[in-house]
Amino acid sequence: MSGHNDSTMHANQNENDLHAIVQTSETLANVFAALGDPTRLKLIAVLCAGGAFSIAQLTANTEISRQGVTKHLQVLADAGVVRDVKLGRERLWQLEPGQIEEAKRTLEMIGRQWDVALTKLKAFAESA
Repeated sequence: MSGHNDSTMHANQNENDLHAIVQTSETLANVFAALGDPTRLKLIAVLCAGGAFSIAQLTANTEISRQGVTKHLQVLADAGVVRDVKLGRERLWQLEPGQIEEAKRTLEMIGRQWDVALTKLKAFAESA
């Protein structure tokens, strides 16, 4: 009976996971699209180091222009991954971790679903 309860529990968890993914799919699609560019990933890596950075700091020692970095930061901001803060006349950019955490949770849910599917496939193959 315990095996049946475990499989029912896993099925319910998978349904909950699927529902959560569907509910956030459009928002997460924007996050993944924003993170799908190498320049934006580099900017995220810098911002993950902590603190807030100006455009000048973010373009230092790079070949990308301030205008180019600004455009990439705006894409990330539109996806809710970064935000800017005004400090005097300067705009500082910092990580907004909420959407990245949500993306991480979604990937973990998908990973759990994949594990369940592989377990079912293995059981099917072994029973044939």
